[in-house]
Amino acid sequence: MPVAIITGASKGLGRALAGALAGRGWDLVLDARDAGRLKEAADAVSAHGTRVTALSGDVTDERHRAELVAAAWRLGGVDLLVNNAGTLGVVPLVSLEAHPLDAFRAALEVNVVAPLALVQEALPLLRQAAAGAVVNLSSDAAVEAYRTWGGYGATKAALDQLSAVLAVEEPDLRVWWVDPGGMRTDMLAAAEPGEDLSGTPEPEEVAPGFVRLLEERPPSGRFTVRALLGSR
Repeated sequence: MPVAIITGASKGLGRALAGALAGRGWDLVLDARDAGRLKEAADAVSAHGTRVTALSGDVTDERHRAELVAAAWRLGGVDLLVNNAGTLGVVPLVSLEAHPLDAFRAALEVNVVAPLALVQEALPLLRQAAAGAVVNLSSDAAVEAYRTWGGYGATKAALDQLSAVLAVEEPDLRVWWVDPGGMRTDMLAAAEPGEDLSGTPEPEEVAPGFVRLLEERPPSGRFTVRALLGSR
């Protein structure tokens, strides 16, 4: 069975992706900071009959990243790495003028440095996989100028560029950086408190776009879930 590492998998899109992949026979290594919520998610995903290893921790911790890759190796390797864990840096969002620099540095560590470090840790196993792939979570804030989204958007723009260069440097892998669009998640609710999210898609409605990438394996590049699902 193929093996995926998914970070930020205790809720939201990470949990939805874990369920979608488990339903297709993938074995999983799941990460999140909240051990209780992660166990709950892992128990639910395990109902599909696949092997699931849940490791709570922080993706900015070098030892934790090594544990994630070692756990995947014990399951058979790394066929897919999904860098889904992320942070807004500061909530609610504020203008760049008022953005705390310490919060921006912390967001860079989680949203840019940790994904690169996990890619570096997993690359030997990804290269050995028959169809190795990396999925990095992007955002429309990486390419559009939205008031108060500058700090978060800058981290996602940096991750987009890292992804593009990785795709050039690792031509035998698939590297996809994907904008999932707005989702009804705790993160979006925290970013814009009071915003009506009732018409915003649930993560489970977005996950099929990622599944389509894995099924069709288009060349490395930037994708939006809206385009992936709209072109069916």
